[in-house]
Amino acid sequence: QVQLVESGGGLVQAGGSLSLSCAASGSILKINTMGWYRQAPGKQRELVAGITSGGSTNYADSVKGRFTISRDNAKKTVYLQMDSLKAEDTAVYYCNAEILRGYLRAPDDYWGQGTQVTVSS
Repeated sequence: QVQLVESGGGLVQAGGSLSLSCAASGSILKINTMGWYRQAPGKQRELVAGITSGGSTNYADSVKGRFTISRDNAKKTVYLQMDSLKAEDTAVYYCNAEILRGYLRAPDDYWGQGTQVTVSS
């Protein structure tokens, strides 16, 4: 079994900061790409930021320069630092990881349970 457990999130005023973390646990051989997605009411889930096992990152244009993704491979944890938050950042944020559980199988996609981020204007 593999679990992704998120923490952080909450309510913050516009211009403020929040940080999210997501820890993977279970039978894990290797974690490839990790990332954060978000889904606002009535909208599709979208990629916010991703990071490879080697540390290469990519960001949605809407968060570039404001959000920072990082990871600690030893702790199997990915982080999202969110600064200069805007009302339009309000959404449920989901952690995602591509996890290899054995040498003779393809990696699988796993998701966290989601955490609410609300930015008041």
